[in-house]
Amino acid sequence: MNEKVHAYKDQISHLEEKLPEVVHAYHRFTGECFQAGSLDEKTKQLIALGIGLFANNEVCTFYHVDEARSKGASDQEIMETIAVAAAVGGGHALSQGVTRVQNALQ
Repeated sequence: MNEKVHAYKDQISHLEEKLPEVVHAYHRFTGECFQAGSLDEKTKQLIALGIGLFANNEVCTFYHVDEARSKGASDQEIMETIAVAAAVGGGHALSQGVTRVQNALQ
């Protein structure tokens, strides 16, 4: 698991050599987004985990599990995040099926 996250970090450092301002801007942006605000840091990491799962992004999934744990998320909270992501993914397919597909069939 950590090998993939480390590989990503190695590759982002190579990108930073070529496009330092892009990488720095990305890190400033994401750093700001994950700061505690109305939502605490743990909740933000759980949201990111759910999105990573929905997007089928393996590196983000591993990274945000680790980050959520480091912010105090329990295994149960992480597993409930998986359930919510599954519900959203299933709901997405269903909602598209009853709207787009049914319209296409008419």
